[in-house]
Amino acid sequence: MSISLIIASSDEHFRETIHDSLVNIANTKVIAEYPEVSSNLYIRVLQDLERNPNAALIVDMALDTEDAFKALEKVKQAAPDVYIIVSSYQADGETVIASLRAGANDFLVQPLKRAEFRDAITRMERTPRRAASGESRLGKVYSFLGAKGGVGTTTLAQRQQQTVLVDLDFTANDCAMQVGSSPQHTLTDIGENLSRMDSALFEGLVTRDPLGFFLVSPPDHVEQRVQFTEPMFREFASFLVEKHEAIVIDAGRWISDELVLAALQSSSMVFLVVTQHFPAIRNAQRYIAALVRLGLSQDQLKIVVNQYQKKPDSNLATLDQIQQTLNQPAFYGIPSSASAVASVNRGRPFVADRGAGDLDRAFRAFVDKATGARSATAKSA
Repeated sequence: MSISLIIASSDEHFRETIHDSLVNIANTKVIAEYPEVSSNLYIRVLQDLERNPNAALIVDMALDTEDAFKALEKVKQAAPDVYIIVSSYQADGETVIASLRAGANDFLVQPLKRAEFRDAITRMERTPRRAASGESRLGKVYSFLGAKGGVGTTTLAQRQQQTVLVDLDFTANDCAMQVGSSPQHTLTDIGENLSRMDSALFEGLVTRDPLGFFLVSPPDHVEQRVQFTEPMFREFASFLVEKHEAIVIDAGRWISDELVLAALQSSSMVFLVVTQHFPAIRNAQRYIAALVRLGLSQDQLKIVVNQYQKKPDSNLATLDQIQQTLNQPAFYGIPSSASAVASVNRGRPFVADRGAGDLDRAFRAFVDKATGARSATAKSA
């Protein structure tokens, strides 16, 4: 049986020791690691458990025992079935008992010894346990890579979901324009206020569209990169998934960007948007290979075919050809429509009215499939 591990430790040496100890343990791998043991650890663990229900958690309590205990208790409350191994330099009876009461299943003394770590993994394998539930009360993160701003977002809003649209495409910055908005506040303001962020402050710093969703976008000047870092995004995402049902991210096209990669790794689904042109399919093949190398699973990746033609000419790929090239089926096909261009020119989403016909129905069916509202297949709708 394959074993998946999540590591939470602010000590780089501790994390490296875990990796070194796994070298001779078959079918065991680290699927995620966090360089801090904070109060929002349970959010990240729940996101990982959605994709890896059998994963176990290793928590380093050595540097801040009190905060680690609080984090451990919140993790166990949120995911009572997850198997947890804690570790510390202190191994007195009081510390070990307190760890077990907080929810730990096992305890390892630091510095870690390979034999003792191997024994802990063996005990975990032999312990009957249920897989942690993949369902949680947290919101879902949906990222669109290679797509234009606003794809699917307004339809999510009309499905009565509390939706936040985050534009991480600092160069294009399309989302505000496509919904006809001129935000007074940007990601810069979000980053400067993360330490005191709550719902009231958040709503004061974002733009609320008449359709009901919130918009967060970068500043409108391309010559200066906003100081919004990867750790800032992860903290912001942890806040968002606690408060909102759906977070939709325009990730642009640059997967080498640390901020974009953090968004993709936090996503329940990453929609790679392509057309039926052969160069686009070839580029998607490269993207998928890179994303898998960077830690995303193929289950997270979904292929969305934009400007889809059910009966393409010889210059365009069919769905079968796309599946053969990318080694996975197209998740959905969005038909070409003049309504999409017209809505961009008007600066209002086409779902603001029902005049978009087939395109409107296609997007609603796409969102239903993405959110599990009902089954659908890749089609032009």
